[in-house]
This record gives sequence, C-alpha cells and structure tokens, in this order.
Amino acid sequence: MTIITIVLLAEMKMKAISMKRQEGKMLNKLIRHLAMCFVLLLTLSACSNIKYLKEGENLYVSGEVELDDSDSIPARFRGPLESDLEELLRPKPTSSIFGLRPRLYIYNMMGEPKKKTGVRAWIKNKVGKAPVLLSDVNVEYNQNLLRNRLESRGFFNASISADSTISNRKASLLYTAHTERIFRTRNVTWPKDTSLISREIAATKEQSLLQPRRPYNLDNIITERERIDNVLKDKGYFFFSPDHILVQVDSALGNNQVDMNVKIKKETPENAKHPYKINNVFIYPEYSLQQGNYVIASSEKAENYKGYYFVDPNRTFRKFALARTIFLNKGDTYNRDLQNQTISQLVGMGTFRFVKTNYIVADSANHLLDVHYYLTPQQKKTIRTELLGKTAAVYNGAELNVSWRHRNAFKAAELLRFSVYGGYEVQSGGGVNINSNFYRYGAEAALTWPRIIAPFNWSPTRRFVPHTTTLVAYEFLNRRQAYRLNSMRFAWGYQWQESIKKDHNLNVLDVGYVQPRNVTDFYLDLIEQYPNLQRAIDRQFTFGPTYKFTYTNTMENTRRNTMYFLGGLDLSGNITGLLMNADANTNPKNIFGAQFSQYIKTELEYRNYFKLTSKSTIAARAMVGYGYSYGNSRQLPYVKQFFAGGPNSLRAFRARAIGPGSYDPDRIGNNNFVPDMTGDIKMELNAEYRGKIVSFLDWAAFVDAGNIWLQNADSLRGGGQFTKDFAKEFAVGGGLGLRFDFSVLVLRTDFAIPFRLPYLPENERWVFNKINFRDPEWRSNNIVFNLAIGYPF
Repeated sequence: MTIITIVLLAEMKMKAISMKRQEGKMLNKLIRHLAMCFVLLLTLSACSNIKYLKEGENLYVSGEVELDDSDSIPARFRGPLESDLEELLRPKPTSSIFGLRPRLYIYNMMGEPKKKTGVRAWIKNKVGKAPVLLSDVNVEYNQNLLRNRLESRGFFNASISADSTISNRKASLLYTAHTERIFRTRNVTWPKDTSLISREIAATKEQSLLQPRRPYNLDNIITERERIDNVLKDKGYFFFSPDHILVQVDSALGNNQVDMNVKIKKETPENAKHPYKINNVFIYPEYSLQQGNYVIASSEKAENYKGYYFVDPNRTFRKFALARTIFLNKGDTYNRDLQNQTISQLVGMGTFRFVKTNYIVADSANHLLDVHYYLTPQQKKTIRTELLGKTAAVYNGAELNVSWRHRNAFKAAELLRFSVYGGYEVQSGGGVNINSNFYRYGAEAALTWPRIIAPFNWSPTRRFVPHTTTLVAYEFLNRRQAYRLNSMRFAWGYQWQESIKKDHNLNVLDVGYVQPRNVTDFYLDLIEQYPNLQRAIDRQFTFGPTYKFTYTNTMENTRRNTMYFLGGLDLSGNITGLLMNADANTNPKNIFGAQFSQYIKTELEYRNYFKLTSKSTIAARAMVGYGYSYGNSRQLPYVKQFFAGGPNSLRAFRARAIGPGSYDPDRIGNNNFVPDMTGDIKMELNAEYRGKIVSFLDWAAFVDAGNIWLQNADSLRGGGQFTKDFAKEFAVGGGLGLRFDFSVLVLRTDFAIPFRLPYLPENERWVFNKINFRDPEWRSNNIVFNLAIGYPF
C-alpha cells in the first residue's frame, strides 16, 4: 500500500506541471485515484492476516499499562506515568493504521523470497513488517522492567500483574501496577571530615536535588552525582568522576521514609582528591589524524606567544586568532567550564574539522597539568555546486548555484565566499501572463571574520564564537513579457549565539537598491488597467540597520512542550529622513535618483509544539508583522511588504493571491492570474495535527487563518486598510497532507480548501455550505495542491 501511495504522489507531481486548462481534469482523476487507493487499502487490510498464522499462534496487537485505583498517585501524574511505563514494554505490538495493518499484509503477501536480496525481499522486509506474536512477549521480563522503574521512582512496594485478552486470534496484554504510598526523603547527610574536597562537596548542599520531604527518585541521585562532579571540575578536580560519589539509602525506617548519606568512596584514587593547576598550554594548528599518536612537544621546541606555545612550523595560522580563543592560562586552576568554552570557540571558528585535547601531568607533587590542543584543519578551498528543480501549478524551473569558499583566507580563520547563480522559470500551460517565463542570475561575495570587528571593545559572548560579516550582492531579473530589474545589496553586521537557545543577528548597515529597466509596452498597458502593477517597477532604495532575535528549545527531545520565537526589527532612512525634512506628499527626497524609503518594520513569530504521544504532535504558529511608513514613504517598499498564501502560509490560497483586507483581487487573462497582493500589516494563525502512519510516512490535518492589510487607505484596493474590524477579514482554510520523512529531507504534500473568503459580502464569507467534492468545477476552483520540501513551520 505504501508503494501505491508513493507512485500516486509521483504521478501528482508530474501532472501538476501540465496545462492549466487541464487542472480540473487532473484534480478529478487524482481524487478518484486516491479514493480507489483508499478502497484498495481497506480491501487488502480487511483481508484477514490471521490466516497466515500457524495453529496456536495469536497476533499481539496491544500492550497497555494501567495504575490501580489507589489514591497514592495524584490524578495529574497518572497519565504521564502510565505512558512512561508503556514505553518500556517489549516487543512493540504489531502496528496499525486506523485499525488496519497494510504493512503486515504486504509482509505476508510476499511469501518467502528465494533470495535474501532483491526486490521481493526488500519489499517484504522494508515495506512490509513481520507479525509480532503473543508468544514473542516475555511477560515476566516486562513485569520486572515495570517494577524496577516504579522502584526507581520511589514506589518500593510495587507489584505488577498481567492479564491477556484474546479475540479472533488477536491478543492484548494489560499490565496493572499496584502501588502504595511513595517513599520520601527524611534526612540527607553530607561528608563531615575536614579534607578540602569534603568541604567543597558539603558547601553545595543548598543546591542539591536531594532534599528532605522530596519523593525518592533514582534519576535524581544519578543527576546529583553528576552535579557534584560538575562543581568539583570547575574547582580544579580534574581526575574526579561521578563514580567516586556514593549515595547510601536506608529504606528500613518505616512510615515510607528513607535516609540518604552522601560520601566519597574509599577506593577513590588520591589524584582525584586534589585540585590541579595549568602549567603550559601547547597548540598544534596543523595536526593531522593520520599522524596517529599525539605529538608531545616541549616548551624549548615550540614558539612562545603571550604564554602559549605554538607548534606550527608552516605558519598556517596567525597566532593572535587562536590565542584569543584559549581561556585556560598558565597558573590558572583547571576549570571544565573554561575548557568547554575553549573547545566551543575553536570549533565555532568553522576552520577545524576536529579539535582534541590531551592533558598530561607535568608535576604530580605540585598538581600541575600541561594541556595540548590538537587542531585538524578542514580543507581550505572548496567548490560546491547545487542544481535545484522546482514546480508549482503550471510553472516549472531550475536553478544552478556554484559557490567557492576559502576557510582561512588571511590566516586568521576568515571565511571568504564567492557564489554565482542562475535560474529560469517557464509556464508550461494555460494562457501566458505577466508572471511567466523569466530568468535571473546574480553573484555574491562575502567575508566573515570569527570575531567582532568594531571601533570599540565589545564581546557579546564567550562560550560561542561571534562573527562579523560583510556582503556585496547583485542580481539581474528578466521578465521578458514585462520588465527587467537590477538589484544590488550591501550589508555589514554581526551574528552571535548568546546560548544554545538564543541567537542574535544584527546588521549595522543593510543597503538595498532596485532599479527597473526596459519596461515593455505590454506591461505599461496593463498598468493603465491595473495601477497596482506599478509597485513592482518602482525604484526602491532602503538603508538602515536590521536585527533578528531567535529563541528555541526544540532541540530538547525529552520535553513534551517546546517552542520557537523569532523577533525582527527593520529600520530604513529614519535619521536621514528627519534631517532632510522629507515628506512623501509635499517634499519627497531622492538619493541616487531614487526616492529612499523611510519606515519602521517589525515581525514576530511564535511556534509551539506539544507532544500528545510519542507518535503525535500538535504544532501551532502565530505571526504578526507591522510596517509603519512615514516621512518620505506612504507604504513599505515592494520588496519589504508582507504577503499571504502559498505552501508555507495559508495553504488553501495561492501565494500572494489573498488580501489586502476584504479587497477582491483582479483576475487577469484566461489564466485567472492574480497580481502579487502585498501589504504593510500581516496576521496569521496556523494549527496542525501531525501523526505517524509508518516509520517514514506521517499525515497531518491543518487549519490556517490570516490576511494582510494596508497602513493607509488605497482607492485602487478598496477594503484593504487595517481597521478595528480586521478579525472579520480573516481568510480561513484547511486540509489534509502527507509527509514523507527520508531523514535527509522531508517531502510534503498538502491538499487544502478555503473555509472563509474575506472578499465576499460580510454575511456570506463562510463557504462551508458551498463545499461540493462531487462537482468537478468546484474541485477545480477550490482544491489547492501544495508540494514542498520541509515542514511549513
């Protein structure tokens, strides 16, 4: 069944590029194929897989854990604990999709292949999946797993019973956990001897996870040992480890209480009980892994630079660039946090493939360490070539990108990058319109320094490497039916990572200039009919700072609820406009022959991901964008305006084809082409349920809502201005989709239909009553198919 689905999706992609006038027929056939595919799935999976089982075998289809009815566990903790316990059960039951088991059917249908390799064997073992039998389940083993987990959570007197249910040779197992009152900590005792290390450990007890009255938890004990080790490592105890800590637990006190005694093991080696200091620091910037064993240099044979010893006979790196990344100096007490900062800085420079550290005892009596940093450089010069193909409705195109990089351009880990690109897009069907058949090419040069270059001393972070980047870019766009555009950009800015979760990007100066050329008479005639088209060929000149801040904890896979936040600020011509007393209506000002833009633009985006189960997630996104134009501008420049619709926005509407507000966009030509609809304000809400079907195939149900608006009223786009009634002008749509997760990329397909059209009369905007999947014309006009790579958010 999975193979059939993939074939159909490939067919969809090929048909999507057919002639526009055949779109309705294509959608009709597509829906029929999907319906036939679904019927086939039902038919095949409904065919009993039981007949393939041997006599006496039962298919294992469900394994659940249920806590008993005792009130020892609060209701809010019962569900998560039951889910946690169910994850321990082995093996996992035979998987199903809406109660069906197509993968099991495929496995059975393939029979026994004659060869271990080949198409038939691959389909059987990769597409199909072998049945899990009740006899495969070791119930006693699972009971022990559950009991051990409960004991580690403080339920020392827990017991597990198991009960099986067999119906029509399909078996389910229910494990019932019988718990009593959880054990809690009564007292925690810390080392009391007078040794330095014991005093260091005892001094941290206020920050300890082991506190009186808290429930016993083995995970907390393990984490506490690691916490103590981290504290000692930052105080110089290089040879100490968590295994040297012993936490004795006495559970025989009665009344469901335990006492804990934290102590250092007797067998702890002597060198682990003493803090160490740094002696000499050696740096090997050209170390090769092919050398095998570490090279141990002496201070007499290395070159001294500000207290660091360099072993770099070919002088491949400038010493100051590496010395500034080392945070451990001669005479310092060893500190693991500073060591991690050093490694992070060296790796973050982007020049080294591997960074290894070797500590050698230089003086055991005085507890001194020599530290050796072995740096293996990446290939300095590389060329990367990418060929991209794209398709959307009747438009098809390709793009070629070639990038040359030098990772140590001036021997201080600078990244020098030159790239050129070229691409085209053609219309393969439907009436030719102004948006078809264009090509573009361009070039970009960028230089990045792994440090902050500024007229004042500024170091925003020590753990991560900040970067300074300057960029120059040019692009030529030729829409042969309409116009040509020359675009130029210059930027100077900084990027730094405050923490693993927080990123900053500040362009102190970001200059953009767009100049139109060779506007065709055909396009000028269209402007007479549709004046909005003029915006695309206006000269545009923007200059000013831009800033973006990103926060995310989505990398924390153990969290049930994660989030992503992006905030941005874009300023242009603010001080210049004020100094020149610019006014777009009475006193417009030009620079380089173009009326420069004066505005303040901000964007906010928030995403939330909530895991319902290990196989299902609810993802939501809220976006707000606001652009305020003043002085020398009445609206944002065309390239800075917001738009809605498309595969990553309102998926029931084509890109840039909705809004602003309640304005009904003009449809031009026999292809019903809609000129790009853009605005100064944007609001968007998205919600998506994501569920897993099989290992690489997920499905989603989604709803999108939002629109764009204008800051000022526009007589050419009535109803487009933002007002207090903006919520009544939301466009709403929704649909279903499949996601093919191939690890290296995610291929996404979405089918969406509109639920609410903001340009209809106010009491007729909800269009649920007009949905008619049986009507070919309705399907052709309303079903939007999106094929994209990656998730929409």
